[in-house]
Amino acid sequence: MNTSSNETVRVHVWVEGRVQGVGFRAFVQREALRIGVLGWVRNVGYDTVEAVAEGEKEKVSQFIRVMVRGPLGSRVDDWREEWETVMGEFRGFRVRASA
Repeated sequence: MNTSSNETVRVHVWVEGRVQGVGFRAFVQREALRIGVLGWVRNVGYDTVEAVAEGEKEKVSQFIRVMVRGPLGSRVDDWREEWETVMGEFRGFRVRASA
């Protein structure tokens, strides 16, 4: 992805592993707010957490690193990211209902 560090980008991220019952979604939300990205996070099935984030490229890259690391007690076995078109619909970062 060839963009400047302050260009707004959007990423869709899925992490798999021990991500249930360890405060993963709350951790992602707290870190997203600290970093300054907008979007959402939710559980998908038993072992997957999904998130969408928009913000400056540098901040979104930091957000991805946070998701891959996860909170204490979690374990990320696999992850993937998809870069999408910026939609601009977010006003904060929230935890959504599980899929």
